[in-house]
Amino acid sequence: MFGAGGGTSSYQEVEETDVIFLWGSNARETHPIFFHHVLKAVHAGARLFSVDPRRTTSAQWADAWLGIDVGTDVALSNTMAREILHAGLHNREFIERATTGFDEYAASVEPWTLERGQEETGVPAEIIRDAAHAYARADRAIICWTLGITEHHNAVDNVFALINLALLTGHVGRYGSGLNPLRGQNNVQGGGDMGAIPNKLPGFQDVERDDEARAKFEAAWGVTIEPRYGWHLTQMFEAMERRELRTLYVVGENPAQSEADTAHAVELLEGLDHLVVQDIFMTRTAELADVVLPASASWCEAEGTVTNSERRVQRVRKALEPPGGARDDIEIVCDIAARMGHDLGPPDAESVWNELRSLSPMHAGMTYPRLDELGGIQWPCYDEQHPGELFLHGRLWESPISGPPAPFNVVEHAPPVDKLSDEFPIRLTTGRRLDSYNTGVQSGGYASPLRRRESLNLSPEDCERLGLDEGELVKVSSRRGSVYAPVRIDETLRPGLAFMTFHFPEEVETNVLTIDATDPKSGTAEFKASAIRVDRLSDAERTGQAASQIAVPAK
Repeated sequence: MFGAGGGTSSYQEVEETDVIFLWGSNARETHPIFFHHVLKAVHAGARLFSVDPRRTTSAQWADAWLGIDVGTDVALSNTMAREILHAGLHNREFIERATTGFDEYAASVEPWTLERGQEETGVPAEIIRDAAHAYARADRAIICWTLGITEHHNAVDNVFALINLALLTGHVGRYGSGLNPLRGQNNVQGGGDMGAIPNKLPGFQDVERDDEARAKFEAAWGVTIEPRYGWHLTQMFEAMERRELRTLYVVGENPAQSEADTAHAVELLEGLDHLVVQDIFMTRTAELADVVLPASASWCEAEGTVTNSERRVQRVRKALEPPGGARDDIEIVCDIAARMGHDLGPPDAESVWNELRSLSPMHAGMTYPRLDELGGIQWPCYDEQHPGELFLHGRLWESPISGPPAPFNVVEHAPPVDKLSDEFPIRLTTGRRLDSYNTGVQSGGYASPLRRRESLNLSPEDCERLGLDEGELVKVSSRRGSVYAPVRIDETLRPGLAFMTFHFPEEVETNVLTIDATDPKSGTAEFKASAIRVDRLSDAERTGQAASQIAVPAK
């Protein structure tokens, strides 16, 4: 953020802050190691606020649960901002010195009274007021978020809304105050750092706007780099639909089961001229492939690095040889390049890392020996004497500031695309459970005493209204298709809200229900907000579906 795609704070700061917001994050189950840092803060006296449509296991540790209606995050943020402004709790000195766009932003939130915020979000006005005052008055405060913020059609605006609150109060660029996206998968942060995003070269150097950086990479790689952004994942699927993208090379991803509107995604994958999958598992996507390249398990069968949510780069060491014909990812890529007439250099992790250090200023000081000696280093680390940065954007507190000021962004509330109706009256949101992971490819291969089969979680009130019993098999339908799932009565849910996961697609193909409406800036699909209907089954239907739950494409 502010030009660097990483969280601003360290885990140590989380333990020592005064106020923590978990916004769209059930960290207790989806980031359990990080949640231990949160608990240390809570036990030390920090106030915890949970902003989530469900009263999750994280919310059960919170001082206050802000149980918003799905898709009203901008409305809540704007309401909090107006309350902070009217109470005179904004940091005027910081705003004047370090930001731009304040007047426009202040005008944009003016209509968001506590009463309007309550009406739009479903959160009582007094709870909104308490949260706003606690955040603004705190000496130190941190906002953390995950997919509950970003898996919406207005994902980037949701993030801007949280950044606005931090700029309004000066809760960024200081020890114990910051903005922290918690990464949803191991080394997601590292992937972005290495340039696995369509608009950046390694080290978040802009491929289109930074001529100097592009020239540096061209000299190192001996090729011309077009000053043009590539496609993100959603744009790739759109290009497949236009038949403009005809060949796909998938590494460590399972889009056949993880994409929204699964039936449509599989249809596009099946229509490719050539599909290559490089993975450690025979995923559903791999089953569709023309070529499968068995890769190594990077956490134990390869050398390299990973980067966590506090920007800490850590070494990974090879402990085992890959089984059978599986090979290290670097070796596979280098061999393919060689067959295409290109020499990428020695296929070993440290050589690749040293090339990165020569091209990415924020990694320049991270030698393998230093990473070993220091137990990891947080970027940026500009030379071999630099210790790494505990927190980012301290420059905003310099007078005058160095570098560009941080902009406020005017953001407007935009409700979910998949609207509720008489035909589809229940809002389905999706997420993860503690014992399982994504489409179950990695976690499904081992048993857990916590694991239970996929279910449609409904509130006690909805179950009573629909006449449903615990465990009863029902038909769940959206505008895209239907699945069959057993009911689970869930007291963490309010009436009108349902919850499912993606963990067991062989039992219930949840993504048949989700909508592929995407954020135009990030390309993220709105997994968190689908409109559904729940129908009881006849005795004949129940008998036919009891053995297996199958997806039914929409007519």
